[in-house]
Amino acid sequence: MSTASTLDQIKADILNKNICPELAKQATQLVFGSGNPNADVVFIGEAPGKNEDLKGEPFVGASGRFLDEMLASVGLDRSDIYITNIVKYRPPNNRDPLPVEKQAFLPYLYAQLAAIKPKVIVTLGRHSTNCFLPGLQISQIHGQPKRIRVKVHGTELTWVILPLYHPAAALYNGSMRSTLLDDFASVPALISNDYKITL
Repeated sequence: MSTASTLDQIKADILNKNICPELAKQATQLVFGSGNPNADVVFIGEAPGKNEDLKGEPFVGASGRFLDEMLASVGLDRSDIYITNIVKYRPPNNRDPLPVEKQAFLPYLYAQLAAIKPKVIVTLGRHSTNCFLPGLQISQIHGQPKRIRVKVHGTELTWVILPLYHPAAALYNGSMRSTLLDDFASVPALISNDYKITL
């Protein structure tokens, strides 16, 4: 089965199993993920916002535009990457996703990653980062790649996680913008394995 077909199946599973029915009820649609199913880099945000909910794609608002700028700064664009969120429905009033919601979607996120097999997983913001690196503060680890081992369907996988601040942070804080661009600069080296990673 192709990666794209596997991803379609995971999406169908979320809908068929009615994951987070309360969230689903008030959202316009499921925002599963978009981009290249064979990408070397996967970006993971926390949950869809208003624009994403309407369009059905992640990161299409203002923070999405800054993400495009960051991608361009290292010679990438949307067609090179895959992008998704932990939680696949918009929380009401853009509130933070609840722990129970993140937990409900996590197996599907792991399945997405196992299908795509990226060289680098970039987590955007603390919610996304804490799903992979629990207990660590993003203010202390941003821009520092970590290697983790996870079990997905009984198979142990090794993933390289690059924790970054959420692009939205740069919209409200100019100094955060240069921090994000600096941290982002390591992405090409991570893809080509030219980067020494601390465990």
